[in-house]
Amino acid sequence: MSAPAPGNAEPAGAAKLRERVAGLPDDPGVYLFRDARGSVLYVGKAQNLRARVRSYLVPGGDGRIRMHLLVPRIADVEVVATSSVKEALLLENELIKRHKPRFNVRLRDDKNYLALRIDPREELARFTETRKFARDGALHFGPYTSSQALHQTLSSLQRLFPLRTCSDGVFKNYRRRGRPCLEHSLGRCAAPCCDRIEPEAYAELVRGAVLFLKGRGEDVVAGLEERMREAAEAERFEEAAKLRDRIRAIESTIERQAMVSTQFADRDVLGLAREANQVDVQVLHVRQGKLMGGNAYSFRDVRIDDAAVLESFVSQFYSGDRDIPSEILLPLEIEAAEELASVWRERAGRSVRVARPRRGEGRRLLEMAQRNAALSLAERTRREQTRDELLDTLRSALRLDDRPEKIECYDVSHLQGALTVASRVVFVNATPHKDGYRRYKLREAAAGDDYGAMREVLRRRLTRLDSDPAPDLLLLDGGKGQLGAVRGVLRDLEIEGISLASLAKQRDPESPSSRVLRHAGPKRERVFLDGVKDPLLLAPSDPALLLLQRVRDESHRFAIAYHRELRRKTQFRSILDELPGIGPVKRRSLLRHLGSLERIRAAGEDQLAAVPKLTRADAALIHRFFRGDAETPRKEADARSGS
Repeated sequence: MSAPAPGNAEPAGAAKLRERVAGLPDDPGVYLFRDARGSVLYVGKAQNLRARVRSYLVPGGDGRIRMHLLVPRIADVEVVATSSVKEALLLENELIKRHKPRFNVRLRDDKNYLALRIDPREELARFTETRKFARDGALHFGPYTSSQALHQTLSSLQRLFPLRTCSDGVFKNYRRRGRPCLEHSLGRCAAPCCDRIEPEAYAELVRGAVLFLKGRGEDVVAGLEERMREAAEAERFEEAAKLRDRIRAIESTIERQAMVSTQFADRDVLGLAREANQVDVQVLHVRQGKLMGGNAYSFRDVRIDDAAVLESFVSQFYSGDRDIPSEILLPLEIEAAEELASVWRERAGRSVRVARPRRGEGRRLLEMAQRNAALSLAERTRREQTRDELLDTLRSALRLDDRPEKIECYDVSHLQGALTVASRVVFVNATPHKDGYRRYKLREAAAGDDYGAMREVLRRRLTRLDSDPAPDLLLLDGGKGQLGAVRGVLRDLEIEGISLASLAKQRDPESPSSRVLRHAGPKRERVFLDGVKDPLLLAPSDPALLLLQRVRDESHRFAIAYHRELRRKTQFRSILDELPGIGPVKRRSLLRHLGSLERIRAAGEDQLAAVPKLTRADAALIHRFFRGDAETPRKEADARSGS
């Protein structure tokens, strides 16, 4: 059956909707289409609410391809009038985040990119990482699309401009000690904490680093060359040699930077690629003419046209404290370009231009972004095909009816029965889904009872299926015993339709003759299936086994990490509980102020006395306690308490 022509399909109850639309205001605002169950299908904004909503109900009225998929589902409409289209844009963005409508494009992860921040007005300024491009008078450089890219830049900067990177607290500690840290020995810090550099020379390093990040490396080189000549003429040859080495390092770095624009403007360049209902949007970040990097954003089952996708994307992408460049280049015209530019100008505090270049350098950059979007979409399609093949392999190996698209794995960890914990990891389409990870403190199972622990954690998990849908496959770290324990929980809770499997190492042979060969090769994994007597022995290179091992190992890692964390906290609390005369309030203050047991143990009396709520006498007692004289502080504490 062919799809209805765009705009021709009418929603159920169209007559009732027309009556509702007739009473809508002709103000700007936001409209929400709901289905028969009341769920929000689509959120949009309009200059004229009545005219825009009516256009959906007139054959061919909206005119946007793919809107015919939305219209038959509309059962009701809700509107919110605003004072301007600009205000409607902001409200639309918030409502999309809140309701997550099926027919809107929604950014799943709208965390801001990282940036380097420095405030040259500060004494002994340093670079710090930030996700906020706040208008606080400081300078921000970025965005960096990954922490790795930022740290690589910062590492290069430290070699060229050895500025401090330590926190103020660490800086003060080294100043008190009078000797610099390892960074100075490696030539990555000028050690201002120990006065190894004059404040004026340090400020010159800051200016050079800022110019370099602004793309003016040639200006930095020119200044250094002048200083090198002056040092050579004054016969300060060691200083001149150091300046020469810095010049060479900076010139080498400049040569490696990719210039993509002759204009030293800050630009974001967007590309969009589509295959059926799959869309990828590519964002390239050009700063001072240099390509800083880019990211692709993927959207599945997109039911709106490309212009609507792009408008919704940029509206969400540049919300919050995200860096807004002076130019945003788009591959398509979008309806709200002028209003969005106005919002961004207010947020950035400067001019922001939205354009669709038809020729020249801007067009070339757009074509680059379009190519990258197409490559990203093609790579995603290839990965998804590979993923589907992998899940089909696993389905066949485990004799399942359907693909195990959602796998949950559970592991129990303890130390000789103490501090028993469990972990849950979730893989969706063979990829970790970290929002679904959970950690459990086990309260009911007896110490060392792994089967009881597994029963407890699965009972807690499977009684929450209303809010946390069941997996296709439950994978357990263990053998037949764990499998039987969980099968009993499923039976008790009368739950069906969840496949079970467990993964265990092959046992060592028991016969004396075979023990000689015990370490001849790696132990093979055994896969136990529910209702199957003998375990599967899959080949070590079998993709299905490799996926199961990956899921199991991640669950094991997560459980052990939680167990270690609890052990550290328990040990930490037990030592702090022994501090004489120091109650819970003062212990919490110590933790907040110094952060770790090692820092408390290493702190001097003056540093301890600076902790809020601690007296000088408290500081002296704690200091002596950690220096090994534990008995005297206890006697003094007893004397102070009158006992």
